[in-house]
Amino acid sequence: MTNTNFEQVAGTIKSRRSVSWAKMNGQKIPDQTINDLLELAHWAPTHGRTEPWFFYVYGGEALTRFGKEHAELYWNHTDEDKRQEATYHKLEHNVAKASHVIIAAMKRGTNPKIPVIEEIAAASAAVQNLLLGAEALGISVLWSTGGMTLHPAMKGHLGLGEEDTVLGMLFLGHTDEPAREGVRNSAISEKVKWL
Repeated sequence: MTNTNFEQVAGTIKSRRSVSWAKMNGQKIPDQTINDLLELAHWAPTHGRTEPWFFYVYGGEALTRFGKEHAELYWNHTDEDKRQEATYHKLEHNVAKASHVIIAAMKRGTNPKIPVIEEIAAASAAVQNLLLGAEALGISVLWSTGGMTLHPAMKGHLGLGEEDTVLGMLFLGHTDEPAREGVRNSAISEKVKWL
């Protein structure tokens, strides 16, 4: 017996692909659609209902400003002998073809009984909800940890606390590239032990 809901969800999961910001075409996504995706993220599983996810959304002029801020973070927090102007310019302009950039973070809850790993897992599940919603709408996304994303300077820039964690930058947009076929390096049977 087939289950249409399962087939739709499975199809969305299996067709989801990362799309580089360089392959996005600059087409804008309505802010309401971004908000709808964030609402899906908000329905992730969460132990003790701590809901530890937090999202910083950049679009329009704020997106351009963030590109400059990201490049400045790189320049100001990289040893002089390791700085590269090409990297500075890449970080400044890699937002240009995206419609929005969302920085996903885990903001640690106040319940000390909940382990940090569970808070990170919940916030990551929220990101996955957003990714699957975007796939269902034909929106391209890249979940990136490049540049200064995981550097303490980014946490400081965002005003996050010591126990909080930046999970990545989500570049959202559209692409003219054809969808790539999915590849797994091994079968699920190699990663499961039935007992």
